[in-house]
Amino acid sequence: MTLYAGTRVLVAGAGVAGTGVARALVSLGAEVTVADGDAARLAALELDVRTAHAITEPPAGTELVVTSPGWRPDSPLLANAAVEVIGDVELAWRIGETMPEPPVWLAITGTNGKTTTVGMLESILLAAGLDAVACGNVGLPVVDAVLAGHRVLAVELSSFQLHWQSSMRAHAAAILNIAEDHIDWHGSLEEYARAKARVYTGARYAVHNTADELVTRLAHEVETQRVGFGLDTPRPGGLGVVEDLLVDRAFTDDPVNEAAELATLADVRPPGPHNVANALAAAALARAYGVGPDAVRDGLRAFTPGRHRAEVVAEAGGLTYVNDSKATNPHAAGGSLRAFDSIVWIAGGLLKGATVDDLAREVSGRLRGVVVMGADGEVIAGSVARHAPDVPVERVPSGDDEPMIAAVRAARALARPGDVVLLAPAAASLDMFRDYAHRGEAFVEAVRRLTGEDHGGTGAR
Repeated sequence: MTLYAGTRVLVAGAGVAGTGVARALVSLGAEVTVADGDAARLAALELDVRTAHAITEPPAGTELVVTSPGWRPDSPLLANAAVEVIGDVELAWRIGETMPEPPVWLAITGTNGKTTTVGMLESILLAAGLDAVACGNVGLPVVDAVLAGHRVLAVELSSFQLHWQSSMRAHAAAILNIAEDHIDWHGSLEEYARAKARVYTGARYAVHNTADELVTRLAHEVETQRVGFGLDTPRPGGLGVVEDLLVDRAFTDDPVNEAAELATLADVRPPGPHNVANALAAAALARAYGVGPDAVRDGLRAFTPGRHRAEVVAEAGGLTYVNDSKATNPHAAGGSLRAFDSIVWIAGGLLKGATVDDLAREVSGRLRGVVVMGADGEVIAGSVARHAPDVPVERVPSGDDEPMIAAVRAARALARPGDVVLLAPAAASLDMFRDYAHRGEAFVEAVRRLTGEDHGGTGAR
């Protein structure tokens, strides 16, 4: 493959995506410079590349810039680039198109549920006997997946990645939902939605959530075959739920008169309406590629949910402790809160410009109590006070040495037998933790310690 051989490329960012891009470009014969603000991370690169610490414009002779997803378009290095700037997804697509048999892309985006849905899709594709892999924003860089030669890619795409791509034409693409998130990066909900909508460009099938008006409108703005999914009885051309069955009225010989049974509600894990919707989206993408109903059922049954996603970590003292640290925005937290009837809610962190009033209003009747923490904890407390004034709110002091221990202890004091103590922060974690996983592990450890105190032991997960 001669693509990019001898091309001088600047890679902006030395994280997971940037390192994968640099590795791929080196293998293709490019002359690579990697730029990053973290000198230690640059020093740790085990690649035959030049490194540049905290530069503000591409080196002389640069012919292409490939940016990591999180870099903002107005960052000086990208704003000062006089050459084309693309992202890792665009690079992966261009590489794939030069192959004798380009891989098939089944793409997923949305504010919430992407990782769960792409995992479900991968499991379904594998159950069908296909050479498939989950990649993109989910962990395995999409460039690596393309170069490995996988035939079908279940690609999770963030709004950042979609912003930097222009050529991708997925076989089928899904938008799961759109709610306020990353407004600080995109500038407005409209621009954020427009970035998400790029996933539909050129797709043969546009899979959309019929319960989300904005997603449905975006799907109807493209000239392609639209496939809706939702939790009600599906119309011809869609997927939905009939009693306890997930059914397909889009990919049958006679969608008007026939429905294919795909799975049961009991086959979907984690449970909850939002994950049934995720399963329907994954099924729609798989069915668009010709996968049969049995593989959809078998794949959903075989799927193992990721950590920190509505994960029951303990049942002790009549309480159930649930870790949904992955709920990093109000929309995601709403999915978890709607899954339980009586909750002590642990929330807080960085809201990234999102508002919580609508969520507090909607779930007010489910709340036994609320514990807030982190940079925007008072914003959440204020929303609860306005829309659920009778619900007690406890605050974890910002200077607490062990804030999660304090939060779980406060939640346990507010709870009554039968309640769920739910970590669903509705916010990002970086004000107090390395990432959402670190926050989730802190919750698990706090629950272990406190339930261990109850039982005079180490606790149970």
